[in-house]
Amino acid sequence: MSKKYFSAPGAQGPYSLAVKAGDYLYISGQIGHTDADGRPLASVESQTKRCLEKMADLLKTAGASFDDVVKTTVFLKNQEDFTKMNGVYTIFFSGAKPARSTVIAGMVFPEIMVEIEAVAYLPEA
Repeated sequence: MSKKYFSAPGAQGPYSLAVKAGDYLYISGQIGHTDADGRPLASVESQTKRCLEKMADLLKTAGASFDDVVKTTVFLKNQEDFTKMNGVYTIFFSGAKPARSTVIAGMVFPEIMVEIEAVAYLPEA
């Protein structure tokens, strides 16, 4: 089975942003507490959008799209934010919806409201 690792300049922590192993692409949890310029994002909607924009970039780099995603896990800091997060999530997953788990959990940094990880299916040619 072939493996390919994806990382980005300035990535923090001892992990890959994504790993393609065989037919699957595993995307590490994406957080979006700051915009592309490093400014803080204060709403769960803006953080969810940023998480999924970052995920879209990783999918594109691997030759995939949201249509290839088969499973996501959403970690939410506050249960009250579920409906708001879901509103943004459905914009990005407009076609067939992947399997999903949503977990209410503490976050690594207090300003983080949402983190999303994914698995995509990309059959090798």
